[in-house]
Amino acid sequence: MTVVNLGAWVGAAWAFRRRSRTTDSPAADLRRWQPWLSAVFVLVCGFRAVFPRADVQRICLHDSWLSSVAVGRSLATVAELCFIAQWAFLLRELGTRTRTRFAVAISWLLIPLICVAEVCSWYAVLTTRYAGNALEESIWALSATLAIAGAVAVWPRIDKRHRPQLGLAIVFGIAYVAFMCGVDVPMYVSRYLADEAHGRRYLSLGQGVRDVLLRWVVTDSWEAWRSEIPWMSLYFSVAVWLSIALMHAPRFGQAPEPDRARLSQLRLRRISYDRAPSTTAPAP
Repeated sequence: MTVVNLGAWVGAAWAFRRRSRTTDSPAADLRRWQPWLSAVFVLVCGFRAVFPRADVQRICLHDSWLSSVAVGRSLATVAELCFIAQWAFLLRELGTRTRTRFAVAISWLLIPLICVAEVCSWYAVLTTRYAGNALEESIWALSATLAIAGAVAVWPRIDKRHRPQLGLAIVFGIAYVAFMCGVDVPMYVSRYLADEAHGRRYLSLGQGVRDVLLRWVVTDSWEAWRSEIPWMSLYFSVAVWLSIALMHAPRFGQAPEPDRARLSQLRLRRISYDRAPSTTAPAP
């Protein structure tokens, strides 16, 4: 899968370069970072697929320092910020081109929100407290919900020929939020509640730093990995394909407004008619 994804990125990047030569400058300014942001995400996902790990449990498949949580979580942080930046830039372009201020405002919120989510993730990793993961994934779900709201706000103003692609993105977004709220967040909440019920002792931040640098547990037990498989499978496949596809999102444009133009013409004609001198003789 990693090799296929890398090959898909190379092909998409080559096609993007060819298309960018004929792209207008405003779109080029907004899209020029897409291939590089996607490259980081694709490469890191490839690395994480080869060296999988579960952060809080400290489990991995290969006995190597490359499997340490310190390495994997650091790379994942950078990659996830690149991924959300792809969506933020695209939503900003969409809002700018259609003059939808709500969508533009949301595009500015996405990256700061995910920065907060990454802090929550690191808190969970260092302390082994799943509450941080639950909060992290909740923020991702909130960010996706806001992005969907921005796309919906753009819908009436976008060119009709681009609505199928925008509609597909909205459907994917809704499916993502449903998965996060129905599977991912409840998983971490249940883990946290189970730890609390068993009186688990959590690590301090200092202890956690040492632990993520020096400890990793090698295991191929299905029971150890079973609950991680669903999100990993989607993350290292669908998320990567979406990142690559974002390089070739349509050049969204504002919908024409023939009705408004006709209405303006009718109003001008009516004003002209009302102001025209009457040719009817006055009554005696």
